[in-house]
Amino acid sequence: MTATVKIENDIALITMDDGKANAISLTMLDALNAALDEAAAAKVIVLAGRAEKFSAGFDLKFLASAEPEDVRRLVNGGGKLVFRLFTLDKPVIAACTGHAIAMGSFLLLGADTRIGARGPYKIGANETAIGMTLPGFAVEMPRDRLNPMYMTEAMVQGRLYSPDEAVPVGWLDRVVESADVLSAAMADAERLLPVANAAYGRNKILARRPAIDAIRPTLVD
Repeated sequence: MTATVKIENDIALITMDDGKANAISLTMLDALNAALDEAAAAKVIVLAGRAEKFSAGFDLKFLASAEPEDVRRLVNGGGKLVFRLFTLDKPVIAACTGHAIAMGSFLLLGADTRIGARGPYKIGANETAIGMTLPGFAVEMPRDRLNPMYMTEAMVQGRLYSPDEAVPVGWLDRVVESADVLSAAMADAERLLPVANAAYGRNKILARRPAIDAIRPTLVD
């Protein structure tokens, strides 16, 4: 399985684990969307990766060999997944268990709260370094969630950060010891249960309306 769901006490824990780098493939996209469907009844969602790997980003081997239409399907599907997290009507917490690169870092931006594991991990968007132009959602989401002082360094120059460095940039909200990242995320989920109501979803949309309006047209059907 590439994504599993465990629901307990109104908290859904979605864990990505493909046994490798948690690359975002068409299979992983289908699994994550199915997991979110299954988690609809929960009040809070925690999205986690496997040990040392949150997600290494899009499946580059697939992108290098696929037909243009399949490339568009993967990239657009990734954007739709991030947008789904970004607009979900309930709290979403990311337990960043390790490396979160490129599309993996955009999954972090889709979450409301991002807790990272301290360690020799890299966080950020390295598209420039690998010769890729950012799709629309990958421009507008960082514009909304990252510290404007770091936008050029993070998005144009493609710098990758350690977890502690990633906090002031805006990729993460805080960092804990690696062994504690999941328990910290679950504790935050429990803390947010009392405010996981209809107003939470409405206020999230209101607060993010400019970004939502900018991102939606970039995602083709």
